[in-house]
Amino acid sequence: MRWWKVAGLAGLAGVAATGVVIARAERRRRAYTPDEIRQKLHERVSEVEPAEKAAD
Repeated sequence: MRWWKVAGLAGLAGVAATGVVIARAERRRRAYTPDEIRQKLHERVSEVEPAEKAAD
């Protein structure tokens, strides 16, 4: 019966670690200003457009 407790604690630790990772990623995402997000989107679009033209 004791191994159930260990498995439960390991599961709880896994859930807590996942929450920390998600919170950290969310904090990084929210740290961008709207201008930085716009610039990154424009960069991604400019990378995709030449690839689409080459495929035609």
